[in-house]
Amino acid sequence: MSVQALLQAAVAGALAELPVTGVFDCPPVRAARPFAVIEEAVLADWGTKDLAGREGRFAVRVLDSGERPVRLRALAGAVEDAVEAMPRMLGEGWAVASLIFLRARISRDGEGWTSVSEFRVRMLRTEL
Repeated sequence: MSVQALLQAAVAGALAELPVTGVFDCPPVRAARPFAVIEEAVLADWGTKDLAGREGRFAVRVLDSGERPVRLRALAGAVEDAVEAMPRMLGEGWAVASLIFLRARISRDGEGWTSVSEFRVRMLRTEL
């Protein structure tokens, strides 16, 4: 499995307990709000002389309905807490070396509100 897929699965697992109708790896065709979407990570080389490594940025979007983003603010905070608490061992020898929250924003969209929480992750493959 690719490190991209391992990271995606780890983030999805961390978000499994969110009070949303679903956690998706791409925007769903049909889903009741609120739901979460884990956007694909943008990864770059972060290896060392003898270890493979990746540095990446990924975002988690939560889409909600309503006139005000009151519930969405709480969901955005829960996303940040869950991602920061996710297990550091991803599998297949890959481990998270650092995981840092970068920024968040909440904005109005056509059907309600959207929050975007962005993170930076650095990973090393410690085993083959």
